Amino acid sequence: MKKLYFFIKMTIFLFFSLTVIIFGFYAYAYLTPKENLKTANQILIYDDEKNLVFENASDATWIKLDNISKNIIDATISAEDKNFYKHKGFDYPRILKAMLINIKNNSLSQGASTISQQYIKNLYLDFNKTWKRKIEEAFLTLELEVHYKKDEILEGYLNTINYGAGNYGIEAASNYYFNKNAKDLTLAEATILVGIPKNPTYYNPINYYDNAKKRQKLVLDGMVKNKYITKDKANSIYNEQLNFYGIKKNRSLSSVYYYKDAVMQELNNIKSIPNSLIETGGLKIYTNLNLDNQKVLEENIKNELKDIENIQVASIIVDPKTGNISALVGGIDYTKSEFNRVTQAKRQVGSTMKPFLYYAALENGFTASSTFKSEPTTFNLGNNKIYSPKNASNIYANKDISMASAIAFSDNIYAVKTHLFLGTDVLINIAKEVGIETKLEPNASLPLGSNEISMIDFANGYATLANMGKKNKVHLIEKITDINNNIIYEHKSDEEEVLNKKYVYILNELLTNTYNYTFVDYTSPTMLSINKIITRKYSVKSGSTSSDTWTVGYNNDALVMVWSGYDDNTPTKKNVSIANKNIWAKTIEEILKNTKKTWYEIPDNITASLVNPLSGETNDGNKNTLLFYINGTEPNNNYK
Repeated sequence: MKKLYFFIKMTIFLFFSLTVIIFGFYAYAYLTPKENLKTANQILIYDDEKNLVFENASDATWIKLDNISKNIIDATISAEDKNFYKHKGFDYPRILKAMLINIKNNSLSQGASTISQQYIKNLYLDFNKTWKRKIEEAFLTLELEVHYKKDEILEGYLNTINYGAGNYGIEAASNYYFNKNAKDLTLAEATILVGIPKNPTYYNPINYYDNAKKRQKLVLDGMVKNKYITKDKANSIYNEQLNFYGIKKNRSLSSVYYYKDAVMQELNNIKSIPNSLIETGGLKIYTNLNLDNQKVLEENIKNELKDIENIQVASIIVDPKTGNISALVGGIDYTKSEFNRVTQAKRQVGSTMKPFLYYAALENGFTASSTFKSEPTTFNLGNNKIYSPKNASNIYANKDISMASAIAFSDNIYAVKTHLFLGTDVLINIAKEVGIETKLEPNASLPLGSNEISMIDFANGYATLANMGKKNKVHLIEKITDINNNIIYEHKSDEEEVLNKKYVYILNELLTNTYNYTFVDYTSPTMLSINKIITRKYSVKSGSTSSDTWTVGYNNDALVMVWSGYDDNTPTKKNVSIANKNIWAKTIEEILKNTKKTWYEIPDNITASLVNPLSGETNDGNKNTLLFYINGTEPNNNYK
């Protein structure tokens, strides 16, 4: 009996203590300043000319709750927070129920976030679920509840949530999906839209209709359960035929949204920016986006890949001297897939890894004339492991070839021999030096691009080669201010000379032979198809695996990278490779067409020789090419 009495006393004590604590929290929240909901979530993104290109919460699309269809309001409350008008920010019975279900099922499948909590989550720049973050969210939810009426909170929520395809807010979504204002939405249309924010890509009704209908069914069932509509009404609504519009008004470049998403990802990694937008009152982000470059890139991608079904693409344009990313495309169509293949995907890079190997080789005593035999080879790696790489189409010289030829033909046997001769750690160390942050595995196939790297990370390495060995981290953001123009971040160059410019120059010259007709012999250079498209000198390398196709090339004014392939790793065909190379060539030519033709300045102590391109030796015949060497290492010391 004493134990029961003690238990009752403790329960009463804990109840009153908890009540006092919660009351205290609400009192504290009441004393905090009231924030402007219209600007608290505002993010403005500008291009390199300081023109506004993206605004996620503007007065132009913000509409009053009175101008939003009751169908949207009812469906949203039913689906997201049925007790919205009853609780004070937290639905405690719902939280307890979710906890019990999760404990019973040994999972975290049940959530209990209210509309107020979800709105606060939208005021954060990232979604790291740390305890510190959760506590901050809880306090901000209390502040929201004590300073604003329920209708104001719901209005803010509906005006800022992501409805997919770059549409933030219910008015933008209504215009995009149904070509009408939010006040005119039918219940069938409303229940489709309410289902989208759960997963804006997966539940996009234009691209994934079946997924959207399944989600609509759940929303309608919830409305029946919560007594908004009858079962018969739900069935009738579900079977109603809908006509989708799918045109974004006032948007000429759909690919800009990939750039925007990459900006937001970079923003999350800037430590000096407060996580909560409430602390800044919104942000103005000034980027390196060049709309002309973006347009050229988008148009070339569309033109070259339009006839290849389900193909995907990733591409960026970088200024090597600064690391500025002036254009970025993360997929074929943002309205169909918001997955950004530049920043989010990791793909095998194929032979585009080889230039870093050959820089290491030059640094370790190799020259353009150094030879290995190109023939079918099985490598004994020890511990009963063997490795038998193959050349493309099983084409081999079956004799010694020069490094110059190995680069032009992308000979895999030569690359693996060089890699194992130097030691597998050498290429890894060079990759780190040039700024590639991905952890690479020290295996025999590393120079053939067997490791997976994201394009934006890989770009750091290539930008270093394009900048003559000076490393500049590639970036999209130049400056950030709060909504009142107070500067809270400015990009500062961290340029560092990490490679020997003499070897970089020799390598960059060697990479111009990938489209050189003089090298045509037992096979052809890998980029020969672009020879008639380009009018300037470029260092360029192609690469491929069974499911990845890359073209990466540059001069001192621009670096362009293009990847093409399928998200499900379906093997690519020759037409993908041709299109990929054309995108690269046409893009870099177009963006540089009004600029002076330039090339790298020859460093001191560099000389040149006319040599046989296959053997790398002095040649008395007509077939020769100009290769570069450190003074004293060239095969023809008499060259003038």
